[in-house]
Amino acid sequence: MDTLAVKMRGITKSFNGVNANDHVDFDVWKGSIHGLLGENGAGKTTLIRLIAGLLDATAGSLDVLGM
Repeated sequence: MDTLAVKMRGITKSFNGVNANDHVDFDVWKGSIHGLLGENGAGKTTLIRLIAGLLDATAGSLDVLGM
């Protein structure tokens, strides 16, 4: 498990001036299992949509499988 599958640094996503995610750092190592927990409106779905490429981050860097 020495390969990063997802590397997020300083991810911010805003919708009409409201931050859904604010400077998020998150790593997922290949072969690992993660759970993403939080209250409604905490930005979980937004993070997953960013990783899936359905949304673009307002700021920060996202690397998925070296791309």
